[in-house]
Formats: sequence, structure tokens, C-alpha cells
Amino acid sequence: MARMTMIEAIRSAMDVAMEKDPNVVVFGEDAGYFGGVFRCTQGLQKKYGSQRCFDAPISESGIIGAAIGMAVYGLRPCVEIQFADYVYPGYDQLASEASRIRYRSAGEFTVPMTVRMPTGGGIFGGQTHSQSPEALFAHVSGLKTVIPSNPYDAKGLLIASIEDDDPVMFLEPKRLYNGPFDGHHDRPVTPWKKHELGEVPEGHYTVPLGKAAIRREGGDVTVLAYGTMVHVALTAAEETGVDAEIIDLRTILPLDLEAIEASVRKTGRCVIVVEATKTCGFSAELMAVVMEGCFHHLEAPVIRVTGWDTPYPHAHEWDYFPGPKRVGAALKKVMEQA
Repeated sequence: MARMTMIEAIRSAMDVAMEKDPNVVVFGEDAGYFGGVFRCTQGLQKKYGSQRCFDAPISESGIIGAAIGMAVYGLRPCVEIQFADYVYPGYDQLASEASRIRYRSAGEFTVPMTVRMPTGGGIFGGQTHSQSPEALFAHVSGLKTVIPSNPYDAKGLLIASIEDDDPVMFLEPKRLYNGPFDGHHDRPVTPWKKHELGEVPEGHYTVPLGKAAIRREGGDVTVLAYGTMVHVALTAAEETGVDAEIIDLRTILPLDLEAIEASVRKTGRCVIVVEATKTCGFSAELMAVVMEGCFHHLEAPVIRVTGWDTPYPHAHEWDYFPGPKRVGAALKKVMEQA
């Protein structure tokens, strides 16, 4: 089994999918010859040719629209949006077309397309390279939304997304591309080669969409997280000594309700950790899910730790970023409440 960064695992997923199915095509801004801004598609054009891996104009609406047409006609496009912050011009195509075609055609047509995009902060990208827009996609019926936290899941989930017959939004936490990030920006980065989840099979495998993973078992409080926040939550639990059960959601739509409810009913407490802004963010949906399914099992109010309701500030990156200090304070607070 090989050791891979998340970048390498994502590239391997596309390589495996393209080799298995000639209908899989990859394209986006600089995704062909250049190999993508983060090099996730590096080498694919050389291996499969410029008709299956190619560059697109700087037009997110055009990229998404072309992918929809390709998918309806039988191809399986896997397109790259250079940063999640740039997807908004293509949002109308996603919300009005891609998500609706199966329903509108009574199942006669499907849209098997995957839209990849780097998401989140932690790299001093400022307000236009650090956003976490996953709630906008989860709100649209007909779209699936995936957010991996490690290389093993990234490859398995991406292959599953490409092989899925519905449109999938695949958000890649760019702070995790080269190693797990515990939220302590002043410490050296730990490479994935030293992490067990950096071990990635070289061939074909899938991780099912809609299935969460327990990253740490515990009995005091359930922590719901995904992407970078999984590692921050693990660090906070270790530093505070709170016996927290860390649930890595992996996909937020479909959402693993059974895993969430089973854990919260066991622990009686819940902390939700999300990097995105608080108001109307996905943390609110998770809180509603817990309250609806586990209200009589709760021993304390649910607590959310999120980004602030502001643009992502370049100069105050670590005040905005929900780090282990803020998460640890929430764990202590929920344990003090009865």
C-alpha cells in the first residue's frame, strides 16, 4: 500500500476512474497541461490525451454548463473549479439544471458529473480563496456533497462520486492537501506519510457516500465535524482530556443520520465544529438534526463552534479559524452544563 498526500490520492482516483471507464473526462482552468493550480491533475493529459484531460476558459458557468451537457449525453465529467470561491457564476447551472434533470425527465436522464474544488482557509488565502460554501450545495435537492478529511477517504470517495449517477460536489480542504492540520498554525506540519490514513491502495476501491466514520470513540460528548475540523476536534479532545467521540461525517448530503443519532444518544451531549460561517450554515442543520432525533437524550444544550459571520480576514486568519482553543472551550462548557 502506497503513502500518498491528499493531492496524490485525488490524482490517483481520477487516474483509476479514467483507466477503468473511457467516458470519464477531466477538465477545468489549467487542469490540462499545467496539472491544476495544486497539481491534482498533473500527468493526466500526458497519459490520456488532450481530448480526455484539457484546459477550459476562465468561465465557471461555461465549465459547469459544458459538464452538464456531457453528462446528459453519456460521459462522466470530473471538472475542477480552481477555488470554491469561484463556483458562484456556475451556481445557477448547478441549482437550476444539474440537480433537476433526473426529476424533470422522470428518470429518463441522469447527470453523472463531479465538481471538484479546494475549500476552506488556513493558507492565508484571504476572502476570495478561503470560503466554505458547502451549505449552498447541501440546500439544493438533487446535489450530493462530499468533504473528505484524509487521503484514504479522498480517493475512495472521489471514485464513488465519479461512478455515481447524480451530480456530486466534491470539496477538498486545501489545508489538508499535504498533511493533517491540528489547528496549531505555529507548529511544524505533519506529513501524511506519517499518518495511518495516508496509506492508500493504488488500485480501485470506493468509500460509500452517506456513511460517517468514528475517528475517536468516547462516552462524554459527541463532536460532529468534517474536513479540516476533524483533526482540530481530535486535538482539542486530546488537549482538554474530554472523552469525546469524534464523528467524521465525510458526506453532508446524503447525511448519516443513524451514526449521528446513535452517538448523541450514547453521550447525551453534542458539539458541532464547522469552519464555515455560523448563520444559516450547515452547523445549523446539524443542530436541528440532533434536536429532532435526540432531544430527550440530551443532558446539555448543543454547542456550535464555527467561523465568524464575516468575510474570511487575511490579517486575522487565526482569529477566524475555529482552532483547538475554541473547540476545547466548547468541550469544557458542554461538560459543565447539566
